[in-house]
Amino acid sequence: MKDKIFYGDAETVACCQMNRVFGYNPRLGNKLIEAAGGVEEIFKMGRQKLSQILGSQPPAGLDAAGLEQSAKELENLATQGSYFLGITANAYPALLKECEDPPIGLYIRSDSPPEDIFRERPYIGVVGTRDISHYGIDWCRKITAALCTSQQMPSIVSGLALGTDIIAHRTALDSGCPTIAVMATGVDMVYPKMHVFDADRIAATPGSALVSDYPPGTSPIAGNFIRRNRIIAGLSSATILVESRVKGGGMSTAYMACSYNRDVFALPGKADDIRSGGCNKLIAEHKAELILTPEDLLGKLGLCTRRGHKGLRDMPLKLPEGLYPPEEKEALEALLRIIRHSRGVSKMELCKKTGMEVPQISGLLSILESEGLIFTDLLGNCSARNNFQ
Repeated sequence: MKDKIFYGDAETVACCQMNRVFGYNPRLGNKLIEAAGGVEEIFKMGRQKLSQILGSQPPAGLDAAGLEQSAKELENLATQGSYFLGITANAYPALLKECEDPPIGLYIRSDSPPEDIFRERPYIGVVGTRDISHYGIDWCRKITAALCTSQQMPSIVSGLALGTDIIAHRTALDSGCPTIAVMATGVDMVYPKMHVFDADRIAATPGSALVSDYPPGTSPIAGNFIRRNRIIAGLSSATILVESRVKGGGMSTAYMACSYNRDVFALPGKADDIRSGGCNKLIAEHKAELILTPEDLLGKLGLCTRRGHKGLRDMPLKLPEGLYPPEEKEALEALLRIIRHSRGVSKMELCKKTGMEVPQISGLLSILESEGLIFTDLLGNCSARNNFQ
């Protein structure tokens, strides 16, 4: 990633500096580029000419000193495996460019070049609440896994946040599907910090990337997330809302997707569940289509399932070799298979389904939980974790 096209050519440096200056007002920045006849032309104008175009005093930074600052920043980024993609580059994502307020450029941390990240494929946003329920966890995994079975393998777009976002990213990666994490910080910083491993994994996966329009060193302040959400909506041809309160980041992303004339889908929930209030509201307002089944969703998106694809729930159990006897491993596999298909199943139900006694079931459940494959709620009911949440 040290090719100078990413950080050394004049047009990329000019776009980077324009993004720094007009990051919070990209519409004005893009209008200025259009009026000037090119991004480099802006830095050849004097302040008087810029004032005439803008109708006001131009902001600081539209000069040679600003360009030098951005050039140094991008050279430093390249040493960290990151680069900058300006809006004038051929590889800039076409869907995002169609929006009325696209960022003037994107900082990208990835082992893949932009041509592989933003290639011709479906881009599907999967968003929702951080405080996700067991119902939401199960359906987020179902939906994302189903998307990853399609012949036209999509890229799953989300925000690297707790809850819905990280489940979507992990499910995509575990399904062999690329994913894009749009960040509310600079690409040199991971928020929340507990997702550092996930961020590294995304950056190292072919076709996947960490993306931001915030300069390096930007901290995760509250206002940054709304600006981040518009990029998720803008990158995606369709946005799926898994769970959200009536007011929340997922709702803002869904409404932005509507404003960009993109498809929006929502998972319905109980009428009195506040975490489904936003989804139910969008459906009632006819701003989102109802998700009935993962297969129904694929059909509405025009995606076809690959033949012979093995679903996540049918994937073999992964346990350390030689640690458990064959008979015990077989029993663990059978038990996990049932739990994967029956979210919130009780011990007594597991006894009925397997014919095992409570002590044996309890011992096997302890192993599955210690291996991080399942979790139990306060009532002792079991759900599959499968390393996706």
